[in-house]
Amino acid sequence: MKSFAPGRVNLIGEHTDYNLGFVLPIAIDLGCEAIAEPSAVGRLTVHSRNRDETRSWDTATLAAAKPSGDWTDYVVGVARLIPGLHPIHLTVSSNVPTGAGLSSSAALEVSSALALGAGERGVELARLCRRAENEFAGVPCGIMDQYASVAGVAGAAILIDCRSLESRPVQLPPGVAIFAFNSMVKHDLGVSAYSERVRECAEASRFLGISSLRDATLAGAESIPDPTVRRRVRHIVTENQRVLDFVHACDRNDTPMLGDLFFASHHSMRDDYEISCPEIDFLVDTARQVPGIIGARMTGGGFGGCTVNLVEQSQAQQAAGTLRDLYHQKYGFHAEVYHVHPSAGARILG
Repeated sequence: MKSFAPGRVNLIGEHTDYNLGFVLPIAIDLGCEAIAEPSAVGRLTVHSRNRDETRSWDTATLAAAKPSGDWTDYVVGVARLIPGLHPIHLTVSSNVPTGAGLSSSAALEVSSALALGAGERGVELARLCRRAENEFAGVPCGIMDQYASVAGVAGAAILIDCRSLESRPVQLPPGVAIFAFNSMVKHDLGVSAYSERVRECAEASRFLGISSLRDATLAGAESIPDPTVRRRVRHIVTENQRVLDFVHACDRNDTPMLGDLFFASHHSMRDDYEISCPEIDFLVDTARQVPGIIGARMTGGGFGGCTVNLVEQSQAQQAAGTLRDLYHQKYGFHAEVYHVHPSAGARILG
């Protein structure tokens, strides 16, 4: 069995998924391939071509496996949820950069689940993979990454309602390209601060007497005594609205509004949610001055990784080169630039 699952770029809607709000990702044309072959040794063996590493577990005791704190947790976490898993040798290879906020982990989870014979499809497959990440890998993420990897649409973004789990495709205006700029930095706060934001949002929901911040309002946010938690709620409320405004702007082909919403989203992440970093802020602020770039914002969990940029197709290559050069002059990093395209979701290859 061979399978493929894409990574994703989230266009807008950051940290709203675990608050049951709205997100607008695209599946991208970078992903993870998994090849499963029967094994006669009674074990699940996983080999990563990228890392040239091989690990192995007894399938009879897989349910008792403990997390290793590395890439294998995403595979084992999924494998433990597949009833009657047979001994398998799994080979995985990926061209999604790790630590860039492009969901290399979700691509690994989804492609592994399909290759290992998970019977779930669609939303249920996304649920299974999110459960593996929450319960085994220990990341309290929402469902966006796995959903986008499973249900991506070629040529379109997907608007996901993370409460109802309904979605619909959204077409970007013609002539708009999407570039992800990898800052090549990832600050150590990423995992711990992500968990802290989840905790702060849960605390705010309890204070407001609501089940999730999907139902919060700006007026409610102002009633919260802790100014830090108040800012967190303000980001979630305004970010949910920005997602809906972005979709409406797409429907109207209002390209300037898309740029304004991108920059506003980033400022909210920087000031209210406090998940940015100097390198990312420089990329976003500089993008404002580069001809051809419509809008820029951080994408992903935060504290490094990538920015996502909407760029006029006719000026795309020149704009990308200019921003890359300016970033190198400032920080000495050679940013990797990915011209990504909205792509189809996970699939069996044979």
